[in-house]
Amino acid sequence: MNKSPKFAVIGGGSWATAIAKMLCVNLDEIAWYMRNESAIDHIKTQRHNPNYLSSVEFDIKKLRLTSDINEAVAYADYIIFAIPSAFLNAELEKLTVSLKDKVIFSAIKGIVPETFLIVGEHFNKKYDIPFDNIGVITGPCHAEEVALERLSYLTIACGDSDKAKVVADILSGNYIKTKISDDIIGTEYAAMLKNIYAIAAGIAHGLGYGDNFQSVIMSNSIREMKKFIKKVHKMKRNINDSAYLGDLLVTGYSVFSRNRMFGNMIGKGYTVKSAMMEMSMVAEGYYAVKSAYKLNQEYKAKTPIIDAVYEILYEGKEAKKVFKKLTEKLD
Repeated sequence: MNKSPKFAVIGGGSWATAIAKMLCVNLDEIAWYMRNESAIDHIKTQRHNPNYLSSVEFDIKKLRLTSDINEAVAYADYIIFAIPSAFLNAELEKLTVSLKDKVIFSAIKGIVPETFLIVGEHFNKKYDIPFDNIGVITGPCHAEEVALERLSYLTIACGDSDKAKVVADILSGNYIKTKISDDIIGTEYAAMLKNIYAIAAGIAHGLGYGDNFQSVIMSNSIREMKKFIKKVHKMKRNINDSAYLGDLLVTGYSVFSRNRMFGNMIGKGYTVKSAMMEMSMVAEGYYAVKSAYKLNQEYKAKTPIIDAVYEILYEGKEAKKVFKKLTEKLD
């Protein structure tokens, strides 16, 4: 690996834009792949992403923009994927360039629906990439607050602590603080699960439940998350660390949370289809809840909140009735 590794960002959404912004602070050049060629043309002339975080202005000299994923992958040593998990497989199928000698970091907060694997496991099992070359970038950190340069914290997890430190150092800045972790599986599952719990918090809000109940559902959510992750990957971890509890809280409470917004619309009576049509961004939790529910048929953790959200979103059960039953299972 080069002493000064080259970085590429895969994705054109808000989180990809935020990561590109962070990388450009400390690097002279990055590759940035997005499918939308008109967005690329707009960035080249207007210096900002027209669709996401449009207040972020880029130094065009630092960007190697491309609509060819192979070009971005061939350029980079470290590749950061920041696209919705539901679309990852389709993007990877376009690859003709090998990933074998690359370091892959996932900023995706979901499960790959085709394999029911978190992204790190997907790269490991489908592309034979060792876990020492796979990492995860987790919050608590909203893209919108990165755009506003508000103080934010990131956890960088990787089996190889040296590679985690490379990414942590590159992403660090005046308003970004980073720390590293060796819990690559746990942090990635937590990043996926917190979106489901944010949908639950949103549904509760849409149904008219108040702050008192919100605090109960959040405290039950972190305990449920702990049980689920322990079943999937048992190791010593502090579930109260910011990568787990902190990320859950910001996603469950923040006005920037698309998953909470999606849940709020469901609670107010929107159908899944109509809520998705009205939102301009993907709510990862919608896809995550199906995967988590199916996975838990094997692990059998006690997950009443995940079960409730699944019943509402995938079985078409009435949110009001489901949450009435859920309230009896929480403490």
